[in-house]
Amino acid sequence: MWLFALPALLINICIILVPAVLTFTAAFFIWDGVGTPVWAGLANFQNMVADPVFWSALTNNFIWTAIFLTVPVCLALVMAAALLMAPKARIVVQSIIFLPRIIAVAVTGRIFQGMIFSPATGIVAWLNEHGFSISDPLADPDRSLYAVAAVDIWHWWGFLAVVFLSAMRQISVDQIEAARLDGAGFFALFRYVLIPGIRPTLTLMLILTVIWSFQVFEFIFIVTRGGPAYGSEVLATFAYRHAFFEGDVGQAAAAACVMSLFGLCATAVYLWLQITDDAQST
Repeated sequence: MWLFALPALLINICIILVPAVLTFTAAFFIWDGVGTPVWAGLANFQNMVADPVFWSALTNNFIWTAIFLTVPVCLALVMAAALLMAPKARIVVQSIIFLPRIIAVAVTGRIFQGMIFSPATGIVAWLNEHGFSISDPLADPDRSLYAVAAVDIWHWWGFLAVVFLSAMRQISVDQIEAARLDGAGFFALFRYVLIPGIRPTLTLMLILTVIWSFQVFEFIFIVTRGGPAYGSEVLATFAYRHAFFEGDVGQAAAAACVMSLFGLCATAVYLWLQITDDAQST
């Protein structure tokens, strides 16, 4: 039987395990990506820890994670519950809220740049013409990260809503009807029936959100490239800049190792929760 799994195993070894090992190895060398690597030991990690831009990027990753564990998740849960209670509008609304997910990231980023945040052609410009005084948030180091996060939330929350709705539809109709007969309103039903009923799905999406938050790259690179003044720099853009602009592959690999560490921690938490649930169920 193992022969059937061999092709998939070989593919995973080639595209996941081998690059992971090479990246981890490169973190201990000084290398420009072209010449001969020189052993550096822990120097890359020491230089990274001494770099204030690294700490700024790491802080931004934590902020990004906090935002995406709350705002899009709460929006998606409420929308999913509302759609569950309104089956007639379900198909149309699902299609509308899922639409941003199928739009290319580059297109979404450029739309928000030119049509929303631009002080010359976007909604910001229109508001300034009508008595408001709003500067381009993408040009402000203190607001640029939140502006890019708003773009990604628009792109992401509809997908979460569809996933949560699919999970809620697996809850027993009898259980929902019983709660209604007992006088449970929308919020009581939401809190005591729907949320517990989709706990495994909710836990999985929260863990995946943590992992993806520490790997975020596309929107930030397209919209701000980590700027201005490293205001929206994250670990992925930090690694990219070192690898492709500064020719310091070792430093980039060290940053990638830190990103992977957070992903491994999130995965470990998820596995621990699964083991705990299985033990309680038995």
